Amino acid sequence: QIDLFLKYPFLVQNELLLSLLEKAKNTVFGKEHNFLSIKSYDDFRKSVPIKTYEEFFPYIQRLRKGEEGILWPGEIKWFAKSAGTTNAKSKFIPISKEALEDCHYKAGKDMLAIYCNNHHDTTVFDGKGLMLGGSQDSNPLKKYVDGDLSAILLDNFPFWVNVHRIPDLETALLSKWEKKLKKIVAQSINENITNLAGASSWMLIVLNNVLEETKAKNILEVWPNLELYMHGGMNFSPYKKQFQKIIPNPKMNYMECYTASEGYFAIQDQTHSDEMLLMLDYGIFYEFIAMEDFKHGNRKTIRLDQVKLNTTYALVITTNAGLWRYLIGDTICFTNLSPFRIKIIGRTKSFINAFGEELVVENAENALRHACRKTKTTIKEFTVAPLYINQKTSGAHQWLIEFEKEPKDLDMFTDEMDSFLQNINSDYQAKRTNDLILQMPKVESLKSGTFYRWLGKKGKLGGQNKVPRLSNNREIVEEILKMN
Repeated sequence: QIDLFLKYPFLVQNELLLSLLEKAKNTVFGKEHNFLSIKSYDDFRKSVPIKTYEEFFPYIQRLRKGEEGILWPGEIKWFAKSAGTTNAKSKFIPISKEALEDCHYKAGKDMLAIYCNNHHDTTVFDGKGLMLGGSQDSNPLKKYVDGDLSAILLDNFPFWVNVHRIPDLETALLSKWEKKLKKIVAQSINENITNLAGASSWMLIVLNNVLEETKAKNILEVWPNLELYMHGGMNFSPYKKQFQKIIPNPKMNYMECYTASEGYFAIQDQTHSDEMLLMLDYGIFYEFIAMEDFKHGNRKTIRLDQVKLNTTYALVITTNAGLWRYLIGDTICFTNLSPFRIKIIGRTKSFINAFGEELVVENAENALRHACRKTKTTIKEFTVAPLYINQKTSGAHQWLIEFEKEPKDLDMFTDEMDSFLQNINSDYQAKRTNDLILQMPKVESLKSGTFYRWLGKKGKLGGQNKVPRLSNNREIVEEILKMN
């Protein structure tokens, strides 16, 4: 099946779009946007405007009140609670039966198929997989379930997955993270664990608790047959050294996927490269907006056959759960056009531009990686916010970093980071010239566990919750500094 879309990418995507339109032509949204008359991509682009979550919210509200056939035929039984934000207000992404089976579960099978294809000698199925998931809320008064995407997937897995999975379902869906953590450790330490799956920051906490409980020096003493970690949803770079330290096996395999509450988009298909193959047959039709246009308010989209290499695009998706031309908020770039492989760059909103410096997440993470390498340092977590210009001083970026291994010279670490940013970001460099607008970054080393406590205070422990990397205001930074 993968070979088919590799050979005919444009045909597969075009047929998929027409199929989605046909299935949803009698929905409320389909009638409002005259799906019956849409015969081509150009018709589609003219008839259906690009929408953000906020613009979709009135339709989603109707779904949550029990109405059927609003965005997609039939009823919606699940809503994935978006965990990419620390605001009290959550997004509720509709999950249809088709999205569950033809997107998320199909992707899981494809991921394993690709892994086996690349590793013919694998023994990954001889043991069990440790899978981390979030929690969900089943209210008998409602016709639907709210929860982390991972929890919804776990709760609906086919039996053959559950046979090979740890922990048990009851534990996996617990909402109290500390209680869940103890149970996961207890259930897993005597099993033959061959593979791991889950968000990197939470998986590290589990692995460190396993070491603490067993008094082992490394994870291989507990699980000697561990060979694969499947991860996604956050940048792995800040965590990789920590994984390699506690899993000291040069043959350990790390496999990345690009997944979100809205869908499953790409899989790392090569062992020698961290690029990811864009999966074109999961019921998702892709469009792209060049970020140069997006920054100026231009929402002009292009199709897959028009994309260029090494250009940053905002991703627009149409899905088999009824999200039509949905601006997901992620940015990607293409690293290869035959087949189509991508890298995640960041978020359309996750950047700092308080002084015209256009600092994006990719810049920040690459600069940190460089500084860590130069100073033989490792980090756990970080977040960045601006220090605003006042009458006495120019502005700066304040970096709150929780180090796994502190640099011997914090000034040197900061200097390496700053120099790297100036080399890769001309806007940042211009603002740093003579300290006129931006001074040297201010790095604050936080006490161990600060970010963990902050997430706990926000009720964001476990699941797919993560620390926001870049903010244009100081709200998050001030809260964390108070806790530190």
